[in-house]
Order: sequence, then C-alpha cells, then structure tokens
Amino acid sequence: MKKRLPSVEHVETLSLVAMRRLVGGLVEELHALKTEVATLRSENAALREDNAQLRLDNSRLKAENQQLRDEIARLKKLPPRPPFRPSGMEKATEPGNGDRAAGKSPRGPKRDRNRITRTVTLRADAPEGSRFKGYKSFFVRDLVLAAELVNYRRERWLTPEGVVAPLPEGVSSGFGRNLRRACLALHAQGQVTTPRLTAILNSIGVEISKRRVVRLLTTNLDPFVEEDSAVLHAGLVSAPFITVDDTGAWHNRRNASTTQIGGERFSTFRTSFSKSRLNFLSVLRSGHQDYVLNDEAMNWLKAQGVEHAIMARLKTNPPAVFTDQVAFLEHLASKGIDILDRQLLRPVAEAAIWGAIRHHGLLGSTVIVSDDAGQFRVANHALCWIHAERLLQKLMPATAKQERLVTTIRDLVWRFYKALKVWKQQPSPQLITGFRRRFDKIFARRTGYTELDKLLLRLHRRKAELLKVLEHPYIPLHTNASENDIRSFVTRRKISGGTISADGRIARDVMLGLMKTCQKLGISFYHFLGDRLGLGSAGRPIPPLSQLVMMAN
Repeated sequence: MKKRLPSVEHVETLSLVAMRRLVGGLVEELHALKTEVATLRSENAALREDNAQLRLDNSRLKAENQQLRDEIARLKKLPPRPPFRPSGMEKATEPGNGDRAAGKSPRGPKRDRNRITRTVTLRADAPEGSRFKGYKSFFVRDLVLAAELVNYRRERWLTPEGVVAPLPEGVSSGFGRNLRRACLALHAQGQVTTPRLTAILNSIGVEISKRRVVRLLTTNLDPFVEEDSAVLHAGLVSAPFITVDDTGAWHNRRNASTTQIGGERFSTFRTSFSKSRLNFLSVLRSGHQDYVLNDEAMNWLKAQGVEHAIMARLKTNPPAVFTDQVAFLEHLASKGIDILDRQLLRPVAEAAIWGAIRHHGLLGSTVIVSDDAGQFRVANHALCWIHAERLLQKLMPATAKQERLVTTIRDLVWRFYKALKVWKQQPSPQLITGFRRRFDKIFARRTGYTELDKLLLRLHRRKAELLKVLEHPYIPLHTNASENDIRSFVTRRKISGGTISADGRIARDVMLGLMKTCQKLGISFYHFLGDRLGLGSAGRPIPPLSQLVMMAN
C-alpha cells in the first residue's frame, strides 16, 4: 500500500511548532543568561567594594605601621625612618641605563708600579747548560703595621739657664704623629669606634687607653678647623651652586640637627640644636659673627612682609655693621624695637645676617638646591625633582582608577625629567618655552582625585624653582650629592651614637667635611692628614684645600 505524504499545511504547522519551541527555549536561555549576568554584576560590585575597603585598610595599616616605627625610633632616640623606598626615577632616566657594562673601567695594569718600595730577587734552581733570560716580575701589595717606641735621649748641659736638647718638630706628647694620623683616618674615614680603635692599637703593641685615643681625635685640631672654615668660605664665594640637606643628630644628650652644605668640589657639616632658617643663615655666614643692616637686609624685610614703620627705623645710610649679637640687640632696643617679641625679632635677625652674608661677598649668584625644607628657601633657590616626584609616590590611592591616575602622572613626570636631563647636556634657548608649556600641561591638569589634584596644584605653584635649571643649566636637578655626603654622617651616628663635648662635635663635623672635600678633589685623605701633621705626603705638598676649591670652581 502506498504511503501518503504529509500535506503542505501539515508541514507548515509542524514547522511553526518547532520554531515556537526553539524560540521558547531561546527565551528561557536568555532569561537565564540575564539572571546570571545580574548575579555576576552584583558579585563584581561586591568584590569591588571589598577591594576598595581592603585598599583603605591597607593604607590605614601602613600609616599605623609607620607610626609604630617612628615611635620605636623615638624611644630609641633615633630619627624616624623614611616610609617609602626611592622611586628610581634618576636611574631609570639615565641614557643607556640598560647597559650594565657602561662606565665600567677596563682591566689593565695597576697604576702604582712606579712606587715600588722593596725589590726581592728570587733564584731559580736551573739545570746545567740553561741560558739566563732575565727576570719576570710579580707585584705584591702589602701593609706593615708595627708598634714603635722611640727613646729621645735629650742632652742636658749645666749652664746658668740650663740647656736641654729640643724635641723634633711636631713631637709634643707621648704619642707620635703617625699614630695620630692612623687614628684620625680610621675613625673619620673607616668609621671605627674609639673602643675598637683602642683594642686594635693595643693588639698591635701600642699601649694606649681609650681616653688618650679620644684626646688624639678631638684636641689640638685648630689647623683643621681653620682649613674647614676656609673651605666653606671658598665654596660660598666661588661655587655656582650648592646643594644642602640636614639630618638628626644627638649631642650632649639632646636632639640636635646637622646641616650639610656642599658643591662639586667641597663639603662641610655643621651641628647645632636648631634647624631653623636663622640657624641656616648663620652657617652661610661662614664663621663671621657680625650683623649688617644694608640694602640687602631691607629687601629681605620687605620680602618677609615686615611693616614699613619698622623698616624705616632700621634703615641706615651708610650701612650699619655690628660686631656681634649684643651690639645688634642694643641697637634694636635703641630704635624702640621690642627684642622680646620673637615674631618680630626673627625676621629682623634673619635680615641682618643676610645683610652680613652679602656684605662679605658670599652667595653672589649661587643657586641653592634643596629638598624644599622651609629653612633652605633663601636667595636664588631651586627644588630637587627627586623629592618632588617622591610626593606622588607617597599618595595612597583607594581605588584602581585612582591608582591608574597616579601611575599616569608619574609616567609623565619621568618623561619630562628625562627630557630635562637631555636638554642639560646641550642647552637650547629655543626649547625653554616648550618646556614651560609642557610643565603646565602636566601640573595644571585636574584628575578628579582630590589628593592628587592638591599635590599637582602645590607643585605647579613651585614652577619657578623646579624649572630653575632652564635659567642655570649647570645646576643639578636633585640633591643626591648632599644625600650621599650626609650618608657618612648617618653611618657614623648609627655606629658611634652622638657626641658629648663641644670638642667631639667639632672634631666629627670638621673631619667628615675635610674627608669628603678631599674625596671630591681627588686627594688621598690619608696623605692629606700626613701633610698637615708634618709627615709629608706622597709627591708634592698638598696646597690649602680652599685654594683648590677656588681654582676648581
């Protein structure tokens, strides 16, 4: 029997049913997908909220952790440690920083072979009939440490006055100049503490007490103190720029502060109980004690916003020079100025010291580069870019968007800094306008992240100081030199602690400054000590360091 084929109407009905079933299935799947997407969105929002809360908690814990670290440092009488690591902007923007071998000195013969002190000839057991071919040199660098006890037998003659043979020049105590040079070098440059230095000397065979070692290190240093003062004066007169920094110190069981002032060819340290601007200006006065009221002093008072009536009382023609603080205070009292009013006395004293600085020809056109500490903002001032960028690193974004904004701004700053470094190598006046516009585009923008916008506005206000290099291409963009110099002081503080006597404080500051100055001038500090102590130096006598600083600048 022949099978009947379905009619067209029946086929269409079946197709409609299948399509309806298919559409119904798709609709159900779509609803299920919508429900799943809504669930995922809610879970994602919850995760974002949890992530933001974790960021806030992490920032709070970091702040609490730093507070605890600072409290521990305070209880240990140590300065608080910086909460952030260096950003790495300086190294990352160096041209060719990926080449590790760049700048590495090639291997080759040593440069000290012309200073042979002893030659030893060694014989070889050669068989009979061998032919002599000369010598093959093998150089050994060695050091001989031996204790020596010298007995100076001084003739005595019976005369009406009594005659005794004089001691050799430089011999005045029971310990020689070579011993003192070794103590000064090991203590200042080698960071050897006095107890360990005493132990080393006794183990070599020198019978000496710790008290005597301290006296060798801290007394009869007047020639070194004078040379250190001359170095500072020469640097402030001739250096085109100086970098400054300070760090905490411990002196006479009290918190103190050490200020470092240095240039390309010199470095000095000064410790006091104050880190104010008045103290910094006193250091810049380079040992002078006078106060001067002149036009420079009046300009200082005007910049500080002192009343015109006060300025009219202090203005003198010709300039008035006062030998010391007492004479200056007496003059103020005679002019009707209340010397007990600290808010008024401080700017007046700063102005008189600044007048003395300019009166002595110091800091003529010198640029002062600092980390933006308030006491350093004097004269022709420039800011350190490394410290400025570090402020961006200190921000603690709470969301991923804020973190991306900070990363973007830091990248723009790094690129701008690298461009400045390239421009410094070949300064072009035509590009200065472009740098200023680019600076405005970076620091005048608003991101919506409140803390970041406040910081950008703060840095934009300091545009003139951050772009000081465009006017003076020879100045550095950072204060890394000062931080490197002051690191020796920090190491000394960690190892030896603080000082008690004024002699100890002066000895520490002076010897560290002379050591760093010798290092920058390419002079051996050990040879310098020998030359100044009358022992001679390797080669020609070493001229005064102040002359070398003046010649170098």
